[in-house]
Amino acid sequence: LAGMAFSNALLGIVHSMAHKTGAAFADHGAHIIHGAANAMYLPKVVAFNAKNPEALKRYGVLVDYMGIVDKQADDATKVNALIGYLRKMNDDLKIPHCIKNYGADSYPTETGFVPENVFLDRLHDIAVNAIGDACTGSNPRQPSVEEMEKLLKCCYYDTEVDF
Repeated sequence: LAGMAFSNALLGIVHSMAHKTGAAFADHGAHIIHGAANAMYLPKVVAFNAKNPEALKRYGVLVDYMGIVDKQADDATKVNALIGYLRKMNDDLKIPHCIKNYGADSYPTETGFVPENVFLDRLHDIAVNAIGDACTGSNPRQPSVEEMEKLLKCCYYDTEVDF
């Protein structure tokens, strides 16, 4: 029953990325738990998608329902509030903000399980596979392979999505 629900839910690239990174580093002892991957990537994906005017507007409506910022605020302010809210929730749940700091049982660590050189070596293939994932087609903003690589780097280093 749950499978029927999420098969029709149009999940977007946050799930595409989580699908393709989950076991990509298992040979380094780093299985990225699917739920933790989604939580880590969601703030970055919201920032990426918000560059699409329709998605920006829809995020604004979502924030209005959540009541996390004044309804009179502009949509960009609302998106920033949403991203902050998601990051705080990750902090409260002890989920790291980036792959670089992903440690045992998904807890944040100074040095995570995924070495930088391994991540960079596999980045292109992961990006290509994420683009080909079934969830990608329903995303409000369709990334190119280059954009997916940039987005994954933002998720590795916890850097701003400025593209």
